[in-house]
Amino acid sequence: MQRQPTYELIIWTLVTFSSLLCQGWAAKCAARDHAPTVQQTKIGTGNPPKFMVEVRNNCPMCPIINVHLKCGNFPQALVNPRLLKVVAFDDCVVNGALPLQPLQKLSFNYTHSKYLLRPSIWYFQCE
Repeated sequence: MQRQPTYELIIWTLVTFSSLLCQGWAAKCAARDHAPTVQQTKIGTGNPPKFMVEVRNNCPMCPIINVHLKCGNFPQALVNPRLLKVVAFDDCVVNGALPLQPLQKLSFNYTHSKYLLRPSIWYFQCE
């Protein structure tokens, strides 16, 4: 009979913790600190240069979906459209708009003069 309060305490703790997960941590992912990032690294010494691009979901709790980059006049011929698809001038979508899991990186290479690539739109997919 004395075990019942223990079970109630465990259930209350689990409900409280899951509420924090859904509200507190998901809200933190919406903060500017967890926005996706794009890092470009020059690899090799060729002319034209070759760049490795990493797009990273910086949220430790939620996937991000429909990630769009400002990409100027990036030519589609430089990269597989499943990785980076040119939608319009200065609008490219990453990973076919499919989710990038928490802290996941997606990378691709291109050979050309450096393009300025930076996130413009994305959505957190928290439950």
